[in-house]
Amino acid sequence: MSGSSPDTPSIDQVEDVMRFELSRGDALLASARPVLAHLLNSGDHLQFSDEIIARVRGMASHAARQLLDAVGEADDRLDRDDLLASNREALTETILADSGFLSHAHALALEVQWADTLHQRCGLDPVLTPFLQELAASTDSEIAGAAMHVLAAQARFVQQQRRMELTLGELPGGLFHRVLLAMRSCADVPEGAGQQAEARLRRAFDEGGSRAGQMARLLLALGHRAERALAIDHAGLALFVSALAMASGQSRDLATHALGENQLARFALALRAAGLPQGAVEAQFLLLHPEITLPPGFDGLSVERAAALLASGQVQGED
Repeated sequence: MSGSSPDTPSIDQVEDVMRFELSRGDALLASARPVLAHLLNSGDHLQFSDEIIARVRGMASHAARQLLDAVGEADDRLDRDDLLASNREALTETILADSGFLSHAHALALEVQWADTLHQRCGLDPVLTPFLQELAASTDSEIAGAAMHVLAAQARFVQQQRRMELTLGELPGGLFHRVLLAMRSCADVPEGAGQQAEARLRRAFDEGGSRAGQMARLLLALGHRAERALAIDHAGLALFVSALAMASGQSRDLATHALGENQLARFALALRAAGLPQGAVEAQFLLLHPEITLPPGFDGLSVERAAALLASGQVQGED
C-alpha cells in the first residue's frame, strides 16, 4: 500500500473508486426514504427488517401521542381518549410523510440495531462503555459532569427504544418545528388548544439538552482528547457516531447511515477525514464489517482529500 509497487493504484485511481462508491451510496440513501415510506404503507418488508419498520412507525406514533397529550393538557374539557382515538393514526401518517422524520427515525433504528449487534459480537455495553466510565471518574468536574449527563441520556434512549418511542425533545430543531406543524393538520383539534399546546412545547424545547446535544457538549469539552471517541470498542457506538459526525463534517444521522453495508466508501472516507490513520480505520472496519478490506492504495489518501470527497457527496434534505 506504500505506492511504490507497480501493482498499487495511484491516488487518482483510488479517488475515482471512492468517488464512484460514494456516489452509489448517495443514490441508495436518496432512495431509502421513499422506499421506507412505501414499506410502511404497504407492509412489504423485503428490503427492510420487520424490526426497523416497527421501530420507525412506533417512534412516529409516540410523537403523535405526545402532541395530542399536549393538546389535552392545554384544554382539560377535552376527552383525551377520544382525542387520541380520533387523531392519532392520521397524525402518525402525517409525521411519517415527512422525509426528514423518516431519515432521522431510520438512523436511530439503525443505531440501535448496530448497538445490539456489537453487544452480541463483542460484549460492548450500549450505555456504560470504557471511555464513559473513565470520563465519569475524571477529577475534572466539568468532564465528569458532562459524562454523567451523557450516560443518563444514553440510558434513557436505550429504554425508550426498547419501547419503540422517541421523545419530542430529542428531535433536531428543524424537525421538531415541522412535527409541531403537523399537529395543525388535525381537524378535530380545537385551534385554541392546539396553539397553546404548540407554544408550551416550544418553550420547553432545548436542543442542547438532548442526547445528541449532551454528547456534542462532552466532545467539545474534551478538546483534542475527543479523538479517543473515534474507537467504537472504547467509546461505544453512540459517542463514536457523534465524534465521527463532528470530526468529518457530517450530520449525526448521515454518520449513522454510513455504518451500513452499502455505505462502505462513506464510512472509510469519514474515518480518514476525521484524521484516523490506516490501522485505526481498519480496526473500525474489523468491528463492523470484518469481511471487508480497504482498497489498495487507500492508505495514500490524505485527510484533506478524503474530506473533500466526502463533502462532494453529501446527501441533501436529511432533517
